[in-house]
Amino acid sequence: MMQSISEAGRYPVAIQDLTVAYHRKPVLWDIDLHTPEGELIGIIGPNGAGKSTLIKAALDLVPRISGRVLIYGKPYREQRHRVGYVPQREHIDWDFPIHALDVVLMGRYGRIGWFRPVTRAHRRIALEALDRVGMADYAGRQISQLSGGQQQRVFLARALAQDADIYFLDEPLAGVDAATTRVIVDLLRDLRTRGKTLVVIHHDLQSVPQMFDHVVLLNMRVVASGPMTDVFTPENLVKTYGGKLTILDQAAQAIASGE
Repeated sequence: MMQSISEAGRYPVAIQDLTVAYHRKPVLWDIDLHTPEGELIGIIGPNGAGKSTLIKAALDLVPRISGRVLIYGKPYREQRHRVGYVPQREHIDWDFPIHALDVVLMGRYGRIGWFRPVTRAHRRIALEALDRVGMADYAGRQISQLSGGQQQRVFLARALAQDADIYFLDEPLAGVDAATTRVIVDLLRDLRTRGKTLVVIHHDLQSVPQMFDHVVLLNMRVVASGPMTDVFTPENLVKTYGGKLTILDQAAQAIASGE
């Protein structure tokens, strides 16, 4: 638990006494959590555990009953420029008439400023971001004409163009093809190498050991949080998932094989 704002400022994300409820029903309860810097952090838990709500609460997208969230020691509204966010695909209006390049340029608005012209430099950065995710040839394509994997790559490019310090990604690998999965995983690792902090909601237990440095096991409360090798254990998974044997057997195989 963080004792002071100055102590919390050492962490990219510091959460204290966070409780969130929908229609008076608690979804997250008394969350205390801090994330290490420059690591790939997996948020793992069953459906309905509050994983997406945790990210949304950190970004002031849902109201809190109690608690505080600090980004490098300050409220999110003061650190917005340091944070990138890739939401779940199903929460985006893909029919909105906008080109892929324009979506990526949205990631530059914090630096461009509203109602100011987009310069060649900003456009170049956006195109470079598209190129990094293999989508440069689709810059002029409307997002509604892209496949699910291509759409996800475009939103990753938008986050890249922002050049944030912390990235929150809500199930970026859900429902994408194998090629897009490889692109996303390679990109996350590259960002980590560059010192970025990545908080990723993830649902595939078998791939956790090979993907993440740090794991948060969540089921309305934080069951366990820490280095992957310490936290991602059969005992903690039983506490998190309540003994759903098929899921736990798969995870146990992944742990045993060291994948």
